[in-house]
Amino acid sequence: MPLLEVKNLHTYFKTKKGIVKAVNGVSYSVEPGKTIGIVGESGSGKSVSAMSILRLLDANGYIAEGEILFEGKDLTKLSINDMYKIRGNAISVIFQEPMTSLNPVFNIKRQLSEPFMIHQGMKKKEAAKYAVKMLEAVQIPNPEAVMKQYPHQLSGGMRQRVMIAMALACRPKILIADEPTTALDVTIQAQILNLMNDLQRENGTSIIFITHDLGVINEMADDVVVMYCGQVVEKASAKTIFTNCKRSHPYTEGLMYSIPKLDSNDKLEPIPGVVPHPLALPKGCKFAPRCKYCTKRCEEEEPELTMVDEGQLVRCFYPDKEERKSAEHQKEVIVHF
Repeated sequence: MPLLEVKNLHTYFKTKKGIVKAVNGVSYSVEPGKTIGIVGESGSGKSVSAMSILRLLDANGYIAEGEILFEGKDLTKLSINDMYKIRGNAISVIFQEPMTSLNPVFNIKRQLSEPFMIHQGMKKKEAAKYAVKMLEAVQIPNPEAVMKQYPHQLSGGMRQRVMIAMALACRPKILIADEPTTALDVTIQAQILNLMNDLQRENGTSIIFITHDLGVINEMADDVVVMYCGQVVEKASAKTIFTNCKRSHPYTEGLMYSIPKLDSNDKLEPIPGVVPHPLALPKGCKFAPRCKYCTKRCEEEEPELTMVDEGQLVRCFYPDKEERKSAEHQKEVIVHF
């Protein structure tokens, strides 16, 4: 049974120019002890869909429709006080930029002790002892000295480790990692990913890993959700996504072709065009203006997310790779770029 189920989620934002449908009918589930990767370009709705789980939205944002079921409870129906008990306790978040997520006026001791004091009712001394243990768990050297320091005195990698320590302090059942390695160099990134894998094995925590880096997803995820323009365009196991499968969404295919390969001299093939403005989305398939397999049908109709293979769902009229690359299909193709 899934630990978390997101069902038909619609998250909108009110703006002066109209309603922005940042997340438009997204569904996925998280299994206990597993990692689900959510990928896509900036503006695809990855972070908004995940932040909707804890209702961490801007003042103009709201959940218009859908359910978020966690251990049988619909989080969209809970009061804010009930959400406070879940945030940082049962479900935690590692934010993208630790420098803006950590409070610059409080030292690490004050900030890392808070989860223990708020959620587990510990006194300051006891909470400080557990805070040191968490810093040791995330492999920070000389944790007693780091406890006295402020965020600006730490390196990017150290700050990210502190954020991971805070997120895992109460041994959450779900960890939302929102591009946790984006601001780090590749060496520190590898260390952080290994650390997250180790802590997941120890605690049995489920992870929702949000990133635009498919290489990271290949290393971390059991299942993958590919998002575009606020919709899920493909859902499958990581093994299916990263092997030469017979079917896929053209957007997923484009993302795969944009990954550099050490054993190949082929030029990278970028996806042409840009993500459409959220207030001016195409009538049919949202990816149609950028798709090299687009036909008239794609421009007029919006495809449903349908199962094309066991455990693989694709939102496309032409999921079969051989079919859409055939000479017959190319006669129908509309070129936009």
